[in-house]
Amino acid sequence: MNNTYVHGYDSRESERLNDQASTLTELLHHDTHYPPGSRVLEAGCGVGAQTLTLASRSPQAQFTSIDISHASVAIARDRVAQAGHLNVEFQQADIFSMPFKAASFDHVFLCFVLEHLAEPVEALTTLRKLLRPGGTLTVIEGDHGLTAFHPDNAAARDAIQCQVELQSRAGGNALIGRQLQPLMVAAGLTSVQVSPRTVYVDGSRPEWAEGFTRNTFTAMIQGVREPALAAGLMQAQRFDEGVQALLRTAESDGVFCYTFFKAVGAA
Repeated sequence: MNNTYVHGYDSRESERLNDQASTLTELLHHDTHYPPGSRVLEAGCGVGAQTLTLASRSPQAQFTSIDISHASVAIARDRVAQAGHLNVEFQQADIFSMPFKAASFDHVFLCFVLEHLAEPVEALTTLRKLLRPGGTLTVIEGDHGLTAFHPDNAAARDAIQCQVELQSRAGGNALIGRQLQPLMVAAGLTSVQVSPRTVYVDGSRPEWAEGFTRNTFTAMIQGVREPALAAGLMQAQRFDEGVQALLRTAESDGVFCYTFFKAVGAA
């Protein structure tokens, strides 16, 4: 299956994921809580950026966090152990070939995973079958097509489109946030509820300008510079102009907006 993590697995990407998770915690997770004693599967835990939030917000739930990357699982395990959380166990596993029996979990959680999969409905269907009757599946995804900023800049938009195109060529979909409801319904989930979570950054929110505009979104675009140039999607000078324009929106008179979507459905 053509499912490639377009951002790579280097230390810079790990740092970006951690910045993203810490900046977005309240926006994405103010309503993420699991009951004491419940078994929760985190599918695609990566380096544990979201795992830390899950474990701390539901300390009496038991989490099983899996990822296809052995290296990422090792990093996540170390981070969670260092934080002192005892309610998480880790396992290397592929979402499309799960080592669990049907109806093994009360809840399933995945964040920024479907965007990298060529077969999102198949993944969701596989995960739904792991839920006990009445259990829930929570999905969080972004949508690069719902990015707005001031000052506007054509080169910045072209640089963002490079990331969208590279992700598409790798089998993913950087615009998947707007599709969560129909995808989950197609996978057999019921009572699907979707809520948009918009990041809004202006000069009155310097911590968001640093944590999200610079260190999360622009860092992500910067990270695809070399593959974008190698693929002939953009010339180096114009790509760099676009990155500088994105950084410009993080200044005191700039504005940056991005929309995430959080969906919850029942088995």
